[in-house]
Amino acid sequence: MVPKTVFNSGRLTVYLSGDIDHHEARKIREYTDAIIQEKKPSDLHLNFASVHFMDSSGIGLIMGRYRMMQLYGGKVRVVSVPESLRKMMELAGLGSLDVLERRT
Repeated sequence: MVPKTVFNSGRLTVYLSGDIDHHEARKIREYTDAIIQEKKPSDLHLNFASVHFMDSSGIGLIMGRYRMMQLYGGKVRVVSVPESLRKMMELAGLGSLDVLERRT
């Protein structure tokens, strides 16, 4: 499924949903990369509010966009992460990259 995206004031927000496995991550990556290359946002927000399951492909998706945004001088923020996925992201080291939205 192609994710919903919103580009506003230099920020590209990608609203992810459902399950992110190898097959879905590839589609999301291709779609998102094309928009990043076209719009060259200063900030990329990956919104995980509607994601129910994610395997290691989701971590790869985040890491790849992190590297891509670094090339453009931009930043990545992973937002609205369900607790069940947050733990996996932290264990994978995303917390040390300062991309995870802080808990409120």
